[in-house]
This record gives sequence, C-alpha cells and structure tokens, in this order.
Amino acid sequence: MKLCTAMHQMIGETPMLALRFAHSDWTLWLKVEKNNPGQSMKDRMAREMLFDALRSGRLKRGGTVVESSSGNTATALAYMCAEIGINFIAVVDHHAAPDKLAAVKAYGGKIHLLEGDFADDEVATVARIETARNLAASIDGGLFMDQCNNAANPAGYTNTLAVELQEQLGDNLDSLVCCVGTGGSIVGVGEALRVRYPALEIIGVEPVGSVIFGFPSGPYWQSGTGMPEGDVMGPFYDPELLDEGVRVSDAEAFTTCRYLAREHGLLVGGSAGGAIYEAIKRCAKREGSGNMVCLICDGGEKYLNTVYNDDWLHGKGLYHGSVYEYLNDVVAKPQRTETPWFDAEQEDKEASFA
Repeated sequence: MKLCTAMHQMIGETPMLALRFAHSDWTLWLKVEKNNPGQSMKDRMAREMLFDALRSGRLKRGGTVVESSSGNTATALAYMCAEIGINFIAVVDHHAAPDKLAAVKAYGGKIHLLEGDFADDEVATVARIETARNLAASIDGGLFMDQCNNAANPAGYTNTLAVELQEQLGDNLDSLVCCVGTGGSIVGVGEALRVRYPALEIIGVEPVGSVIFGFPSGPYWQSGTGMPEGDVMGPFYDPELLDEGVRVSDAEAFTTCRYLAREHGLLVGGSAGGAIYEAIKRCAKREGSGNMVCLICDGGEKYLNTVYNDDWLHGKGLYHGSVYEYLNDVVAKPQRTETPWFDAEQEDKEASFA
C-alpha cells in the first residue's frame, strides 16, 4: 500500500480485471485506469508534461497552464496545478461532460467554454486547440501545454503504464488494444512493450467518423478519442507501430458500456467501451490461448447523464440490443459465490495464468 505526501504520488499501480469467454481460451485483461486520483489514464501524461515544463523552465510556480481538453486531461492538470501552486485554464467545448467541468472548478481551475455554431455531435478539437494556444500567448507566464505535440505525453505512459503491465503480466502478453486520440498512450506503451515482446500485436481503435486511420470523416459522440477532419496527429504518433487500426461506432461503444455495468459491475467511459468491444470480438473468435490487454482510459461515473442515461442513449439511437446480446453470448459470466465473502485463495487461482 502506498503512503503518499502528494496527490500525484497516488498515480499508477491500477488493477486489472479479467474477462473470459464462453468458447475461447483467451483472457482479456482490462487495465482499470479510473483508479488513478483523477479517475483516468490522463493523470500519467499530465504529470509528466507538467513536471517536464517545470524542469525546463518553460513554466514557473505562479504561472498559468492552458490546455485544450475534452475533460480528463483538464481534470488531471487541475488537481496537480492546485497542489503545486499553478493557475489552470481548461479550454473545452460542448462535448465535455458536466461532471468533468465541475471537477476542474472544484480544484480551482477555470473553464473557457468554446463559443461557436457547432452541431451536437460535432467534435470541435481544431477550434479548441487554436483558442487555447492564443489564450496562453495572451497571459504573462502562460503556457499552452499542447498535449498533441508534447513529447512528454507518450513518456508519461512509457515510464509508468508500460512498466506496470510487464510487472503484472510477466511474459504472458500477446496483444494490446487501445483507443487512439493524441496517440500518446498507444505509442508510449506500445514502443516500450515491443522491446520485451517483439511479436506483440498492437491494435488501435478510433470512432466511426474519426480520420486517424484514413477512413471518411463524420460526427461522433465518443469523447477524448479519435480525430476530426482538419486536425493532424502530433509528431510522436507512429502509424507503423500499429498492426491494425479499426473503427467502432458510438452505438457499439456505448452498448458495451451498458453491458459491462449490468453484467460485470464495471462502469467505463464511452471511448473505453469502443476499445473493449473490439477486444472482445477478437478474443472471442481466437483459437488456442493467449492474453490480451485493453487499456480502459477512464470510468463511467462522469457519463451518468449521457452513456448511462436511458433517455439520452435511446433518444439518439445509440443503443443496439443486438450488440448487448452478442456480448452476453460470448463473454463468460463472472464468478459468483453463494455468500458475500469470497475465498481470496480461490480468487487468486482463478485469476492466475495457469
């Protein structure tokens, strides 16, 4: 158990949850990143970017960090800026979950809501980044963190998440599935893991409507992942690292979220649902045995008014009963006991690679 003197020291050492399958001997390990203090994997890279800026002198205590975010990066930067003594401004658009914005304010950060005539399902990343860059330039001591082009972004995952996965799985890792947004997590983790696991399969997932993998553009609801038309990937993103880049629809992603909550007691964010859906499809049909890891970028507690709200979900046509039925058929039911107390020794045996 960690003994910490600062919130940022609590980042990492997140657990993994095993999903097993009805007709496959593969195991899908969900890396549950909502157990970080900011409730997402973005804590890892936010800390690295912030401390790198302080070490380099680009940012000084009492200065102001400005960042474009759909909410998770903003939350992470907000609480770390609070404990270090730095001002923080999050530039967000209408897609940001209200609970994320409330968290930023609770930590003393300020919200700059992007104004414009944007459709409900339109992703305003390009305008958001330009606004954040201009705002930082107008503030004395201001710094635009620029996660999409910041080399400390992937380094934050290399130095922590990639190390943890190797400690948790040892030599038993065959495949990695991850959402792609800035590209920081899949590059930071993927490049490091390939050193130990040269044959590691790496699958990137984006929403239908995102253009990272060269598919046609369109609107999408999944936040914190993908890239709209007109935006460009940062210099650290390496498409050659991926074995395959695939798309998952909003309905597939959000229905997967609802399935995991109802059948496995796990709340995950909308984009995480997309990555899990793709990972389940692959594991369920594979022969032999193996271990796949899916990085679960955040929890579903911030999406109770959208993904987990029946009126919102069904009203926008983002729930597919057939997807729920498919998942219910292929994923094995979780181990249930007759009493509320589990046998710890038996649980360890069930989770082993034996």
